[in-house]
Amino acid sequence: MISFIGAGPGDPELLTLKGKRLIDAADVIIYAGSLVNPAVLADPKEGAKIYNSALMDLDEVIEVMEAAEKAGKKCVRVHTGDPAIYGAHREQMDRLDQLGITYEVIPGVSSFLGTAAALNAEYTLPGKSQTVILTRMEGRTPMPEREKLQDLAKHHASMVIFLSIGFLDQMTEQLLAGGYEPTTPVAVVYKATWPEQKIIRGTIADIEGKVKEAGITKTALTVVGDFLGSEHDLSKLYDKHFTTEFRKAKEE
Repeated sequence: MISFIGAGPGDPELLTLKGKRLIDAADVIIYAGSLVNPAVLADPKEGAKIYNSALMDLDEVIEVMEAAEKAGKKCVRVHTGDPAIYGAHREQMDRLDQLGITYEVIPGVSSFLGTAAALNAEYTLPGKSQTVILTRMEGRTPMPEREKLQDLAKHHASMVIFLSIGFLDQMTEQLLAGGYEPTTPVAVVYKATWPEQKIIRGTIADIEGKVKEAGITKTALTVVGDFLGSEHDLSKLYDKHFTTEFRKAKEE
């Protein structure tokens, strides 16, 4: 069985216990070397073969998996964050299905959650937003119709924009065209949870200049929305005047 493992956003201590156990016991490790922190692979089994998939194409990745399976060796495929978000693991699973090779997926902490932690932020603030949109700018991979950033921006939800730091000029234009105010708060987090993490805060109007000044050109998430502001409603969950299944409202 092949194990697809979410390695988390960077900090090796954010790797799940199950993911850690499987990686450390694996005979063959294929990891996304362009993004996964090498510290995640710090304690491999003696004699384990480690492959950097940044240097491989899909056929080569599958060939390594198939060879490991035929040899009775345990193989793990390590993705950054959680593989369900921009992980490109579905196409690998499809190929394994064709080969009759079983697999499992071990979820990980996504970088968008590592980013929220770095910012001490809550994406779903009462009165501001109860919806989080995870998306990206259109680049060499096109976006489906109705998923252009300008269209998504019309919802004014909390937005997390992956893989797009190199398109900040176009990003801000589309956010404004979608109806966001120029003063809407924005944060860019470079390598969330890594030792070299950087946080740039600003607004739609000025974030591009601040990011350029900081020299950030890749490996960063952009988050946009009023959840980054200082004002919001209180939740009903802990409101003493609100009755829940477990607690009655208090009368004054």
